[in-house]
Amino acid sequence: MADSLRRLINNESCRILQEKLENWYKDYHINSCDQNLNRCCEIIEMNSMIQGQLFTILNQTAREGGHYAGVETIKSRLLPWLGTCFSSTTSGRPFETSLSLIQESIEKERQLREFASTRKHEIQQLEKELNSTHLQLSLVQQDLAEAQMALEDTKTKSATTLLAAEDEIVHLKAALKASQAQEESALRNLDRLNDYEQQVQILKDEITILGAQKSVLHSRLARSRSPSPRPCRSRSPSPLPLRSCSPGRARLTNAARHAHLVARFSDIYAQERLDAQTLLRTYIDDLEIVQRIIYVAAVESFHAAKMAFRQFKMRVRKTLSLTHSGPESLEDTVLDYIIRHEDLYDVQASVNEVIRAMNINPKISFPPEVDFIMISSLIRELCRVAFSMQTLVPPLDIAFGADGELFNESKYRRSYDSDFTAPLVVYHVWPALMENDSIIVKGEAVSKRGVLWSRRSRSKSRSRSMSPILSHSASPSRTLLPRSRSPSPIRSGSPRPALNTSNTSDCLGPCTFT
Repeated sequence: MADSLRRLINNESCRILQEKLENWYKDYHINSCDQNLNRCCEIIEMNSMIQGQLFTILNQTAREGGHYAGVETIKSRLLPWLGTCFSSTTSGRPFETSLSLIQESIEKERQLREFASTRKHEIQQLEKELNSTHLQLSLVQQDLAEAQMALEDTKTKSATTLLAAEDEIVHLKAALKASQAQEESALRNLDRLNDYEQQVQILKDEITILGAQKSVLHSRLARSRSPSPRPCRSRSPSPLPLRSCSPGRARLTNAARHAHLVARFSDIYAQERLDAQTLLRTYIDDLEIVQRIIYVAAVESFHAAKMAFRQFKMRVRKTLSLTHSGPESLEDTVLDYIIRHEDLYDVQASVNEVIRAMNINPKISFPPEVDFIMISSLIRELCRVAFSMQTLVPPLDIAFGADGELFNESKYRRSYDSDFTAPLVVYHVWPALMENDSIIVKGEAVSKRGVLWSRRSRSKSRSRSMSPILSHSASPSRTLLPRSRSPSPIRSGSPRPALNTSNTSDCLGPCTFT
């Protein structure tokens, strides 16, 4: 008996039970329902263990007292206490209610065990999923490591390829420089060959010209030896004294000359025209009159240059037809000769012709104290360009323009002071350049509403008469006649009058007359 008590004291079960009760009391409102029930079950289990030990001690104590010892104590205290375990004296509930509560508690414990097993199963599933995720993560990390290794390998190969490409580029640049040097050498050799061919062609032309001069001299010698009653001067034009160009002068192709002349025409519009306009504005305040003067100068320059080209071509054809032979046609030979001898063109005669035509033009006027000779530099450049344009195949010409014509967007562009809704052209600022029937350089025109009809109601005679003193003709002995717009016999290509021996402007080169 004493040993049992000693073991119960040493177990400290009562003290642990008390501590568990105090801890449960402190955490009761914090714990969940399941946790509180678990605590209560633990305390009940521990209490039952202590009660079992106490009943063992009670049994041993009763045995030590004899067969009838302790009967009164058991009757008076133990049995009433055992009776109260199955009934409640405080609440007055019957025994059935306590039994139902016990059954509900048992059912809740069963549900709790099922819920615990379910949660345990879910935890196991989550652990499996977690393990699977860890496995996938390890596989992804392994793939990432392999990708990084492949990337490093690619970087290494790319660096090697880049170095090889740079070396190849260096070699290619060196090869390109070598090929460029070879090409330049070949071009220089080709230029030399072209120079040689041009020199050979020039020598052939000189031989042809010398043959023509020889035949002319023979014919003159024959005529001088034949008897004649009296010496007479022939009225037919004298043969064309030809000369060869210098060997170093290059002959451009038709496309190159075409591009050069079109660019030069545009440069004249952008530079020489503005210079002439600024010069004229110092004498004329009306910008319209100034622009009309420049436009008429451009039109008359092209007209005079074309007429001079026709006469020049007729004289060259007449001379070369005497001794022409070769694979090329006579027209090609004549055009080739004109291209290589454009410096024989008498541009001053065309300038004088343009000034005479401007002095009698009814659309423009000028102060009497000055003359159109002040814009002769513009006229000279226009005549040169127009003459060179006639040597192209096909030739270039300016478009016809008339006041009051319908404005054409593909032919002209409007000036800055124009009415952009007006359909008619009041006057022209610059002519358009044409090749056959297509416009290659646009001109400039002014369009305004209502101005054209008011100008037509005014007097149309605005030109001043031409006096011999103000004219700048090539020869003072020539009389000035009004030029009609219809082509005169001289402009249409009829035979010209006999040449004056004192005036050599009609010759292509140094002329000698006997």
